[in-house]
Amino acid sequence: MSAALTPLRIEDLLLTVVIPVYNEQDTLREIVEVVLAEPTRKELVLVDDGSTDGTPAILEDLEKLPEVRVIRHEKNSGKGAALKTGFREARGHVVIIQDADMEYDPGDYVALLRPILEGKADVVYGSRFLVRHYARVHMYSHYLGNRMLTFLSNVMTGLNLTDMETCYKVFRKEVVDKINLKSRRFDVEPEITAKIAKLKCRIYEVPISYSGRDFEEGKKITWRDGFSAIRAILKYRFVD
Repeated sequence: MSAALTPLRIEDLLLTVVIPVYNEQDTLREIVEVVLAEPTRKELVLVDDGSTDGTPAILEDLEKLPEVRVIRHEKNSGKGAALKTGFREARGHVVIIQDADMEYDPGDYVALLRPILEGKADVVYGSRFLVRHYARVHMYSHYLGNRMLTFLSNVMTGLNLTDMETCYKVFRKEVVDKINLKSRRFDVEPEITAKIAKLKCRIYEVPISYSGRDFEEGKKITWRDGFSAIRAILKYRFVD
């Protein structure tokens, strides 16, 4: 994106929070409450990706809230598919991805939005490795995997990100409208990164807090997703 976009005023901003949801009955109500308590004017787009636990019943209650819209997939299609649906439904000036668990803190929204509001950035990544207030210490293998994937992504895109795999990605709506997502699962993260690099977006990173889950607590990403991410990094270097 060669032309600089104008700054936005916080009082004029509508933020779209896209939340992919799959079997998150234990944390869904809490994360929605925390997101709504954050003071930025916003809409929540919750995409239920074929949940089979108590999530659909919770969503029936949540969609009664005026700030909440619920979109439903008949069958589980993956995070990438849920994000594609959420991006298409977004009405805000700025779009942020929020996982449905409690790993990421919506209290970081103000810091994440600042480079966009000041007209400096088109896209902002929240880095778990530039620690803001706190970060849970665990799963060294997961840390190494994230660092390796980020390194390989940087080699392919020419960027110098510290955390390509982060959930917290924030976009001006003009950017989202130019991204045609094709990945179905967690390989959507390198796809997004490759495509915003090709768009020559102005990308900033901001330190965030992080309270990661382990697999016993419901974390869904596995080593198989790591191999899929590597394939996506190589693929989207050369194709759209």
